[in-house]
Amino acid sequence: MQMMTRDVLLGMEEEEDDDDGDIVLDNLEQTTVSNFGPLESQPDFRTPEFEEFNGKHDSLFFNDGQRRIDFVLVYEDESRKETNKKGSNEKQRRKRQAYESNLICGGLQLEATRSVLDDKLIFVKVHAPWEVLCTYAEIMHIKLPLKPNDLKTRSSAFGNFSWFTKVLQVDESIIKPEQEFFTAPFEKNRMNDFYIHDRDTFFNPATRSRIVYFILSRIQYQVRDNVKKFGINKLVSSGIYKAAFPLHDCNFSQRSEDPSCPSERYLLYREWAHPRSIYKKQPLDLIRKYYGEKIGIYFAWLGYYTQMLFLAAIVGVACFLYGYVNQNNCTWSKEVCHPDIGGKIIMCPQCDKICPFWKLNSTCESSKKLCIFDSFGTLVFAVFMGVWVTLFLEFWKRRQAELEYEWDTVELQQEEQPRPEYEAQCTHVVINEITQEEEHVPFTTWGKCIRVTLCASAVLFWILLIIASVIGIIVYRLSVLVVFSTKLSQTFNGTDPIQKYLTPQTATSITASVISFIIIMILNTIYEKVAIMITNFELPRTQTDYENSLTMKMFLFQFVNYYSSCFYIAFFKGKFVGYPGDPTYWLGKYRNEECEPGGCLLELTTQLTIIMGGKAIWNNIQEVLLPWIKNLIGRYHTASRTEKKSPRWEQDYHLQLMGKLGLFYEYLEMIIQFGFVTLFVASFPLAPLLALVNNILEIRVDAWKMTTQYRRMVPEKAQDIGAWQPIMQGIAILAVVTNAMIIAFTSDMIPRLVYYWSFSVPPYGNHTQYTMEGYINSTLSYFNVSDFKSRSRGSSASDFDIRTCRYRDFRNPPGHPQEYKHNIYYWHVITAKLAFIIVMEHVIYSVKFFISYAIPDVSKRTKSKIKREKYLTQKLLHENHLKDMTKTMGVIAERMGPVVTDNNLRPKSE
Repeated sequence: MQMMTRDVLLGMEEEEDDDDGDIVLDNLEQTTVSNFGPLESQPDFRTPEFEEFNGKHDSLFFNDGQRRIDFVLVYEDESRKETNKKGSNEKQRRKRQAYESNLICGGLQLEATRSVLDDKLIFVKVHAPWEVLCTYAEIMHIKLPLKPNDLKTRSSAFGNFSWFTKVLQVDESIIKPEQEFFTAPFEKNRMNDFYIHDRDTFFNPATRSRIVYFILSRIQYQVRDNVKKFGINKLVSSGIYKAAFPLHDCNFSQRSEDPSCPSERYLLYREWAHPRSIYKKQPLDLIRKYYGEKIGIYFAWLGYYTQMLFLAAIVGVACFLYGYVNQNNCTWSKEVCHPDIGGKIIMCPQCDKICPFWKLNSTCESSKKLCIFDSFGTLVFAVFMGVWVTLFLEFWKRRQAELEYEWDTVELQQEEQPRPEYEAQCTHVVINEITQEEEHVPFTTWGKCIRVTLCASAVLFWILLIIASVIGIIVYRLSVLVVFSTKLSQTFNGTDPIQKYLTPQTATSITASVISFIIIMILNTIYEKVAIMITNFELPRTQTDYENSLTMKMFLFQFVNYYSSCFYIAFFKGKFVGYPGDPTYWLGKYRNEECEPGGCLLELTTQLTIIMGGKAIWNNIQEVLLPWIKNLIGRYHTASRTEKKSPRWEQDYHLQLMGKLGLFYEYLEMIIQFGFVTLFVASFPLAPLLALVNNILEIRVDAWKMTTQYRRMVPEKAQDIGAWQPIMQGIAILAVVTNAMIIAFTSDMIPRLVYYWSFSVPPYGNHTQYTMEGYINSTLSYFNVSDFKSRSRGSSASDFDIRTCRYRDFRNPPGHPQEYKHNIYYWHVITAKLAFIIVMEHVIYSVKFFISYAIPDVSKRTKSKIKREKYLTQKLLHENHLKDMTKTMGVIAERMGPVVTDNNLRPKSE
């Protein structure tokens, strides 16, 4: 088999056009076929064997029953297409034939079969012989078994409580534990060192598919303007092939008819994806074996995250119940609802001219709800979550290290190959600073700076676009509040029960949250494509670098997109409103929003509930319902054509394509949820419970769609969760600040504490003991109606026959020497808020850093196992090498005969 040269690896996946190019045949003579000549004049094309399907419908082999199908390519027969673009069809056919010829020249074996359901479709089955697998296993540095390993023992995520969770374990009689081996990167010249009992099973199906995909991604098919075009991804995207995928090993609903087939897809569906297995632990080893380490590590992380949410959910529910039980003891809420207190307090209008005066007790119902969330339990829960997130991240690092050892990915980074798209651009020669040898890079340092600058500018532009949309939502809030204030007061009488629940502020908050969610979804759809284009232009070297770069761009966008509205409500709304006589205006036109008398915490809770709930519903529609409907329609159409049973490759073709970034979006969805659970949890203690329920379903839904609705993905290696780990660490650090600021500035907890300990008793208060009575009156300042400016004067002052109204702030009353200036209560509250933030942050950060220091990323036991296995592996290879050397020296000695010594050559003495 011809070894793949560096020229074959070079190429560029660019947009197709109508220019003719040279089709490259990668045979031994490197024959070049030009200008898409007729097939008869091109004798160098090597075409796949064309056979009619005559085997079992669940077969995974060629028609000879011996050669295993490692990959399937699907295309549409141009001669049977109903189209007038004959020239275009001919070009596509020539490129495909050149590509398949080069695959054959590269050592792969192909067999073509026409579809039994649609005679226009051709399925090209790809098989990699033993020599090809060995050659590319060495090129890709794939670790393969040396000898059985009795050191590895599977660790349990539950530790010493595994006896308690036995009922949750996967039945080992159904899914048997995998035998463990010492492994080493494969080398053909050391083939005898490896544990090769059966060549057919030495490379498992996942490894075979990965090797074949590596080859398919690097075989070229055309040269145009000295630019080599190659790779199956480009051929699929340009329509030359309709699909390329590895096969599932059987139907998900029943075992394979082949007794030698392990039917792993069926086992995964039965023990992992089926609803009756929702309470069981995931069969991570089988997931890793079937789908690869990259998908395995995702489900391991998601499962561990879900386990840790149990504790957070229990504490969150306890805090919620504490607030719910004690809401009737909430003194300030009673004052709001009391007809002689809240019923007699007339509040100033919240917008200019149109908005009426209103009574404080109109917010009675919302104040009762606010007592549930704005309680002492909220403070306890915020502190707890600051510690919880650190424990989760530290224990996950340990669990991840255990999986690296168990799945043999400890030294994976050294094995990763450059992306084909990167190698295609390597036209510049530089001197490596370490090796002092020439190496090829895609661009110079100056060129890299230009690319980075352009990419950063594009990302910044889109972030500014999101901020502009948030400003638009704010303007909507300010505008529609005026409308709701007018319409609701005209529609409902002040005593109407509906008005108790549907206040202008509530109506504005709900509609703005819904509109914000719709805009978030629209911008997400657009930016996903933009982020991919920017990352492609940036040209990262390896697939890991590519995904990490895309991850940072997408998360930065999603962070601003999802959380900006929450940050506005939590830290900006109602903070810079001035006072009725001198309100603050946006853009000189729109008067700033005010919070309800109890603060904006309840509105923040509403915003979180709508976004989290709406996002979960939308994701399930996208990920589950749409693929299911598409597959249902596809099965209906195929069933109406024929009653024949289709073969395995045709069944898989009619499944949905998950896409190379499918797992990326799964991570992104969970990380955004992680942000909601940690960043704003002080306003919504039930967030961990909602996340827990969602994740329990998410694991099984993802498992169900992967095993039943999607084609099998190409297995990929992964050492960890990549850039998502530092992103979660950044969120954890930021969460301490946001929760401290929510308690200090969004909730009313600090003002209540200041009143209780300082202003309820002399010298500032009139009570003889500490109490919360009179709190509402102390937080509402007086304003003289005659001091309204003409643009701010309310329209219904005469309805109440009043001279003064109240507003939420700590200011001196009319007639005071410092009229409408902040009073002493305000400065006490500000001081207490700042002190609280500093103390809370320092305490939680100190605990976090102590926990991080006390819990090592890799346990001592795992470190010892890794070192022990590395030592034994090296010893085994060294001993085998010595045996080979001894054997070789013995053969040489036998061939040379007796050894001549110095004594034989020394002259005899006289």
